[in-house]
Amino acid sequence: MHFVCRITLLLAVGLALTAFAAAARGDEGMWLFNAPPTQYLKDKYDFDASKKWLTHVQKSSVRFNSGGSGSFVSAGGLVLTNHHVGLDALQKLSNLRKKDYVTDGFYARSRADEFKCEGMELNVLMEIRVVTDRVKAAVKADLSSEKAALARRAVINQIEKEAAEETKLKPQVVTLFQGGEYHLYLFKKYTDVRLVFAPEQQIAFYGGDPDNFEYPRFDLDICLFRVYENDKPAEVKDYLKWASKPVKEGDLIFVSGHPGRTSRLNTVAELEYLRDIGYPFLMQRLNRLEVLLSTFSERSEENRRQAKEYYFSVQNSRKARLGGLQALLDPALMDAKRKEEARLKAGAEKDDKLKDTLSAWGRVAGAQKVRAANIRRYTLLEGGSGFNSDLFSYARTLVRAAAESAKPNGERLREYSESSLESLQEQLFAEEEIYPEFEIAKLSDAFMFLSAELGHDSPLVKKVLAGKTPGDRARALVEGSKLAKANVRKELYKGGADAIAASKDPLIELARLVDPEARAVRKVIETEVDEVSRQAYAQIAQVKFALDGTKTYPDATFTLRLSFGPVKGYEEAGKKVPYTTTFAGMYERARENKNRPPFDLPERWVKAKDKLDLKAPLNFVSTADIIGGNSGSPVINRDAEFVGIIFDGNIQSLMLDFAYSDVQARAVSVDAQGILEALRKVYDAGALADELTGKK
Repeated sequence: MHFVCRITLLLAVGLALTAFAAAARGDEGMWLFNAPPTQYLKDKYDFDASKKWLTHVQKSSVRFNSGGSGSFVSAGGLVLTNHHVGLDALQKLSNLRKKDYVTDGFYARSRADEFKCEGMELNVLMEIRVVTDRVKAAVKADLSSEKAALARRAVINQIEKEAAEETKLKPQVVTLFQGGEYHLYLFKKYTDVRLVFAPEQQIAFYGGDPDNFEYPRFDLDICLFRVYENDKPAEVKDYLKWASKPVKEGDLIFVSGHPGRTSRLNTVAELEYLRDIGYPFLMQRLNRLEVLLSTFSERSEENRRQAKEYYFSVQNSRKARLGGLQALLDPALMDAKRKEEARLKAGAEKDDKLKDTLSAWGRVAGAQKVRAANIRRYTLLEGGSGFNSDLFSYARTLVRAAAESAKPNGERLREYSESSLESLQEQLFAEEEIYPEFEIAKLSDAFMFLSAELGHDSPLVKKVLAGKTPGDRARALVEGSKLAKANVRKELYKGGADAIAASKDPLIELARLVDPEARAVRKVIETEVDEVSRQAYAQIAQVKFALDGTKTYPDATFTLRLSFGPVKGYEEAGKKVPYTTTFAGMYERARENKNRPPFDLPERWVKAKDKLDLKAPLNFVSTADIIGGNSGSPVINRDAEFVGIIFDGNIQSLMLDFAYSDVQARAVSVDAQGILEALRKVYDAGALADELTGKK
């Protein structure tokens, strides 16, 4: 979802959190498909979530590895997601074809006009296997945190390797309940993905920042792709059929998507770390980036086009974290978390079998202190904030791939394990346009950030800058590098360690220079923070299971989950906020604001007004439990028919990272019927609408 909010309305979050403290938790949950709340759905909604229904929905759902969700919506391989999920692909295609599909939109009227999106990968979950016992058995209780982390990495890499060889699917071992369980997910992978349709960004993101994370909304936030196999449209068995009627208030809907990350099971100590250190430091970085990208964009129209997708992403991230920080600063939320923690500790204290878990909370707290002491260096060096450049990312990948490939699979960094290499290569070798001046601007600012955080007299900073100013050093690196060419990257990759060692490319040399210190701080975080926390959280999960049973859901992990709830409006400031909006409301919004940006309508929408059914639904809200990564998730009815697509949440939903509430928090969707209305009457895309509705 957009994760954007208006600063002036952030106080509303406090009201929502206060409501949470006293309210029932309602239809809370981002549920695993192999552990759905079937009895709850039966008891409350008289709905039978059969295995057949769940399997069909699971295999109709799609994950975009660039971030976001989607779904198959035709037998011919059509995939529907959000415009902002497809924005990166739109930007790259615009660059390669010297067009502006972001501003102008795109529609392929024939298969020949469906352009391939380089580097895009879509995953469909085909099977889930529980591997908890095998992972835990490999990590002996007497191992140091460093050896435990290595043992865990080795067994996970081995499980994935075996699964890839056995099934020919893409494997991923997923950590659930922060280490309480481990599941092996097996994905069918699509890498030939082609663009079919996108509206203008102005209508996909109508209202811009003033309306973002608000409701009512009037957005057509959609984008359509098609997956191909053997150079032909894929024949898809499981896809969502289009509903013939719009949803109405009170209807039960389901959301099948890939929520990115929640922190609902975090201890108070970890939440305090996020509140006091993690979020403020991230906000500092995002604020800096936003200024950089704004300044770069204002220099020329071409600069604006080059930076548009990245600028949009940074603005969204900054505003989302601002809302998350506001939630963490709410006393009601933290009090509720403290009470829950006290309940778990009291339960462990009373049970002799659980008393050895009581130290877990203290170990998490200790890990957060280590994290706090290392987070800046980790973010700069391993996270790459001190080297913000696509070209540097290529260089680091090449340097590390050469080093890791020489190791046994079990000892490799996770992203270079044998089961990960195919996807890595596809990303590394993709043909993408690189803009030197944009790279120089980003890298120069990153060097200034690196110097400010580590100190200009830092030995590493001196080596990185090599006696030059940040701007001069960035220019020399970018202009001296050949890594913008995919064939150069491919040759270096194939040449392995010898080719990397012999390379005089300045960015390869920089990546070699930085890598030892980046690896060192990564090791600290992985062994003294991640591994310690993982073991401690596994014990906390043990307590929670003992007290509450195992029929619950884990925090989000950017893997497939099922959420549900009724279509429902809400009250705000004493007024009823309706569950749906219409095309008429969009035109009225434009009129009220005298058609000034960001409330101006694209020209084709102005011309199409008389053709449209202005009473047709455009957006609607529900109580479904969602978070970032759910962008593009299909919204379906009891019959697994497509009724809408998630694209955002309202401002009150900012709290959902940490706690669920259905008092005012709402998921915002584009209505399926509104999509058809726009395709047929605004974009002259009747053939596409016919395919979506099964008429061709």
